Amino acid sequence: MKLLNFTIIKLTACLIVGIVIGYFSNIPNNVSLITSSLFLSFLAISYFTNKHKFNPSVWFGVFTYVTMISLGILTVNFHNQKNFNDHYSKNIALEDSDYKTIHFRVKEVLKPGNYYNKYVVDLLKIDNTNVSGKTLLNIEKDSTKTGLTVDDNAITKAQLKDLIHPLNPYQFDYKNYLEKQYIYHQIFTTHDAILKVDSKNTSLLGIANNIRNFINNKLEKYHFSNDELAIINALLLGQRQDIRESVYSNYTNAGAIHILAVSGLHVGIILIILNVALNPLERFKNGKFFKTVLIVCILWSFAVIAGLSASVTRAVTMFSIVAIAMNLKRPTNIYNTLAISMFFILLVKPMFLFDVGFQLSYLAVFTIVTIDPILYKLWQPKNWFLDKYWHTFTVTVSAQFGIIPISLFYFHQFPGLFFISNLVIIPILGIILGLGVLVIVLACLNILPQFLATTFGYTISFMNHFVEWISQQEAFLFKAIPFSLLYMLTSYFLIVAFVRFCIKKNYSSVRLFLIAVLVFQLAFFYTDINKPSNEFIVFHKSRYSLIGNTANNNITIASDLDSIEQTKTKIIKDYRIGNHINNEKTETLKVYYQLNDSSLLVIDSSGIYNFKSIKPNYVLLRQSPKINLNRLIDTLNPQHIIADGSNYKSYIEHWERVCTKRKIPFHQTSKKGAFIINY
Repeated sequence: MKLLNFTIIKLTACLIVGIVIGYFSNIPNNVSLITSSLFLSFLAISYFTNKHKFNPSVWFGVFTYVTMISLGILTVNFHNQKNFNDHYSKNIALEDSDYKTIHFRVKEVLKPGNYYNKYVVDLLKIDNTNVSGKTLLNIEKDSTKTGLTVDDNAITKAQLKDLIHPLNPYQFDYKNYLEKQYIYHQIFTTHDAILKVDSKNTSLLGIANNIRNFINNKLEKYHFSNDELAIINALLLGQRQDIRESVYSNYTNAGAIHILAVSGLHVGIILIILNVALNPLERFKNGKFFKTVLIVCILWSFAVIAGLSASVTRAVTMFSIVAIAMNLKRPTNIYNTLAISMFFILLVKPMFLFDVGFQLSYLAVFTIVTIDPILYKLWQPKNWFLDKYWHTFTVTVSAQFGIIPISLFYFHQFPGLFFISNLVIIPILGIILGLGVLVIVLACLNILPQFLATTFGYTISFMNHFVEWISQQEAFLFKAIPFSLLYMLTSYFLIVAFVRFCIKKNYSSVRLFLIAVLVFQLAFFYTDINKPSNEFIVFHKSRYSLIGNTANNNITIASDLDSIEQTKTKIIKDYRIGNHINNEKTETLKVYYQLNDSSLLVIDSSGIYNFKSIKPNYVLLRQSPKINLNRLIDTLNPQHIIADGSNYKSYIEHWERVCTKRKIPFHQTSKKGAFIINY
């Protein structure tokens, strides 16, 4: 009996369960280490006890799966940088708000924000203490200054500030997103406050960044437009920071955003190109072996240059296994290949499990290999051209079965013309990748003909313009679709049951499918019953007041935003989607709101509140009213005081001190987030 008798798929599933438990349960590091050691010991004893038995004991299977779950928990703890003894959180008093001298090295350059250039940096020293750990660096934009690059060492004097949690319901939780990358604080500074330090240390990512810069410098000589260069960087170098927001939105709305993320499609095409290009090596002794090693090395070099994102790491790991099996003439089971790649990736990067790109990649590939053979058999045209396009269509549709539920959960929109954009772009993508590799090689050797560069640029421009045209067909773009986690899980249950029914049309398959339909319907009933009713919410909106009153699946919005700002804000949209609210109407801001047995008084910049007959439970202060808060409390005797984002910071700080002294709850939306009253 061998351990490999337990399929890698089951072992990977147990590892995933362990990672989920480890992430959400916060089990101490020493406890998980002792537990894993004990289970490994029990597994070893069970193995040697059952080694010569034809039918192994059931305990061997139990210990194997439980051990793998415990290893998943241990993996999460081992990779959590907060558990490292030299992590800055264990060596620095973070509650101290004083400025600290921070020595750091740039690890990654992120997409710039509206006001700051953003970087992920490794901390090296804080004041006089050597530390480790990552943080987010925000440098105020200055067009006259040169930005930092990967591996730059620098010193600044700044504060380590907490990450900002979402201040309104159902907003994207950027703090949670960064914490999954072991980033727990951020630094705000300016270019003038940064002193660069000479350093001879160069990391692997730094070398990759230098290669990318070298390639870009060579390509700039051939007059590519900014959009063309940005797409070249995305498709061939894995860097999307320079893509304009409008271009990125076009690809998203056209259902072709996966084109811009280096993934299995790109790596698969590159593998085919490499396999054909290196075929002459097979004529030599041990040629197949050297060919395989060279292909795997090139694929991983490409992965490093592309930044080792979740999607490219998954794709290169999987296709490395495929390349080895293909060149050794060994049959491969695609499900085992997927499981092996996932297993090793999660051992090294357990937080990839929560990465949206990682999830989309595996779900898309899994449904393609499962559903595509079923769809492809429905019609097999004899014409070669029709056959290729039909197969591209079935692959595209199959992938959608895997990614639609999770895409709706994360992004709440569905591009109805995805199949058209993919039918046109995927064949072009093969040409672009093949031609792109040739263009980059020739440009680096300074022998790229201008006509070839121009042709390549026109091809990318054609793809961009086609995607833009598809995205403009707004009638086929379905936005703001409410789709909860419950919907997503029941959708996958329904898809699995339907596929099983298509493969095996028997009684058990029909029964499972009908159960899945029933469960899916129950999810809608449950969501409808639990929609919020009679909920009053003071949202946080910087410099403005924004109030919502929800009742009977309707929300009434009152604000002082102008029409332009109103169209731009995502606050209400996120709230409506998250709560499955269908209807919205607007009204002017009122001075007084009666909320069944409770009441709320709004005091604006006029500072008028002289209502002798009103004793409100809540008082909302907006637009920095010049009032004597002590007098207001004595007059109105409110139970709670709220200050929204429209007030001056100095006013809010004063009001907070008064409320603390008078022992009255004070809610500041810019710090604590939206204030919700259920009535």
